[in-house]
Amino acid sequence: MTAATDTRTEGPGPLDFPFSWDGTRVPAEVEELRFTAPVRRVRTIAGDEAWLVSSYELCRQVLRDDRFSLKDTSAPGVPRQYALTIPPEVVNNMGNITGAGLRRAVMKALNPKAPGLAQWLREEAHRLVDALVAAGPTADLRGAFCEPYSTGMHCRILGIPQSEAPAFLRSLDIAFMNAPCPVTGARVNWDRDIARMAALLDDPATGGLMGELAAVRGDVEYAHLTDEMLATVGVTMFGAGTISTSGFLAMALVHLLTHPETCDLLRDRPDLIGPGVEELLRVNLSIGDALPRLALADVRLGDVEVRKGELVLVLVEGANFDPEKFPDPHRFDVHRDNTADHLSFGGGAHYCPATALGRVHAQIALEVLLDRLPDLALAVPAGQLVWRTGFMKRVPERLPVIW
Repeated sequence: MTAATDTRTEGPGPLDFPFSWDGTRVPAEVEELRFTAPVRRVRTIAGDEAWLVSSYELCRQVLRDDRFSLKDTSAPGVPRQYALTIPPEVVNNMGNITGAGLRRAVMKALNPKAPGLAQWLREEAHRLVDALVAAGPTADLRGAFCEPYSTGMHCRILGIPQSEAPAFLRSLDIAFMNAPCPVTGARVNWDRDIARMAALLDDPATGGLMGELAAVRGDVEYAHLTDEMLATVGVTMFGAGTISTSGFLAMALVHLLTHPETCDLLRDRPDLIGPGVEELLRVNLSIGDALPRLALADVRLGDVEVRKGELVLVLVEGANFDPEKFPDPHRFDVHRDNTADHLSFGGGAHYCPATALGRVHAQIALEVLLDRLPDLALAVPAGQLVWRTGFMKRVPERLPVIW
């Protein structure tokens, strides 16, 4: 490798990353980096240096190459994207679930074809719209629809009472922070939520996934699993699932409300909402902080030699708007034949296990909202939306709407 291809020894210093919290447009830096330096040195929120990858092919390479590890990003002494707000051993959650022999139960719970789930989602969406209509405009669509719709679904999947949703939801603003140093409240919330979920294992009314996990405690094959380990499955599924699905739905609505022609298309052609959700996933800007991986070996990545122990950040919005993969990428096109190739669900060994559920969750919500509120529109200029900062997802603090 020559010094000219290694920004450690020559060239501009690291850029500060993330670039922008505004979810109405792709940050200006993204296109420039993809064209000039698709593997670029950046400085993270934690103050460490990392390689930011912004082209589709190189992002996909990192996600599929097992020499780039998610689990090891939580190891002591490695460069950090941000301070951990969950115990280090929980970072590789699906790997832990598989290792504990619980993958079958978890995947069953995440199946959108589970009996009655789609019907429940539709009824819940209508119930929430009924409440919006009864109260009258204006309304915060994120707080009054996206979050309760998502938390309700996760309570149903876990088999815990809907009344538990606010207790677990209140931890997520801290649990998903991007902070340069440890967050005092994170451990407090984690311990409280684990204790609360563990207590639900002993509740005879608990069903769903947590009911199944409670039942394995009597099986000698699962004698190694403690109540805390089983509760961790529930807490992490509720947290990651709620933040991901409600965040995507909120951002899908931001896109529709700031692109009226797209909103009109899906409202007038409900048969296109299915493929429309896939295209909304591609243009989704909620993953603003990139997906972290740690290099377990020296790996050639484009023109850069990434060294063992270095942090690599996969910029999903860079990949999903790469014109080499998606021609005219800023154009919303429900007829793209490769839209499902987007990286919004990650890729490789850590491809999101809830992809089908996430699609159905959003599709039913949009069908109901666009049908019941055909004149849905932003209640404020798009430039007045307030964007959350220092968070793992790019979301508006509030989504004020009228209809």
